[in-house]
Amino acid sequence: MIDATGNPQTILLLGGTSEIGLAIVGEYLSHAPARVVLGVQPGDERTDATVAALRNQGATGVEVLDFDATAFASHPAFVDRAWAGGDVDVAIVAFGILGDNEQQWQDQTLAVAAAQINYTGAVSVGVLLGQRMRGQGFGQIIAMSSAAGLKVRRSNFVYGSTKAGLDGFYTNLGQALEPSGVKVLVVRPGQVRTRMSAHVKEAPLTINPDELARLVVDAARKGKSIIWTPPAFQAVMTVLQHIPAPIFTRLPI
Repeated sequence: MIDATGNPQTILLLGGTSEIGLAIVGEYLSHAPARVVLGVQPGDERTDATVAALRNQGATGVEVLDFDATAFASHPAFVDRAWAGGDVDVAIVAFGILGDNEQQWQDQTLAVAAAQINYTGAVSVGVLLGQRMRGQGFGQIIAMSSAAGLKVRRSNFVYGSTKAGLDGFYTNLGQALEPSGVKVLVVRPGQVRTRMSAHVKEAPLTINPDELARLVVDAARKGKSIIWTPPAFQAVMTVLQHIPAPIFTRLPI
């Protein structure tokens, strides 16, 4: 159960070695200890180090469950196992791939993989998380979207299109679940300094995972449904969304 100050007793992280996801878990742990359940891609070599780090941060226990975002038929059983130890207070959906846009849009296999991981997998678990939390009568889902999905650009339109779909799904999932007492927070970051973006030229307003995590946990505690990280990115995207398409396509972004 989430206490009066917003501290969860159990946190589920889908994308169990995600730097952003782990930063959010770490921010929660900096306020109060909690049990952590990690949904990890089988064979992920970062798993042991992640478990040790969470224990050092104050996790009362860490459970590792195999999770494959594209093994859709396995998701109901995965969610059953995640809830086997009791109710889950906070579930963080933080898995995804970026990939090379120029390769993806010309390679069916790569494009489909991005769509299945970033969008279809996220929808699959989102439905199941919503069902579980609605049944228990409370809970917080935190879904990692992206500013790239709010104005899809030529330079990364495969990734951006998957995030556009994810954003639309989780934004409306929050509205659907609201009467049951379940909250959904959609996080729309700009660029974040992580392994996934290490090969990408750093853009203005790029932030570190720990900065994002503080903003996200604060927004979740306040019951917000959408947050931009950093907040200034909302103004940037508002301007970009109103630029006519013929002009927007000529911008060097």
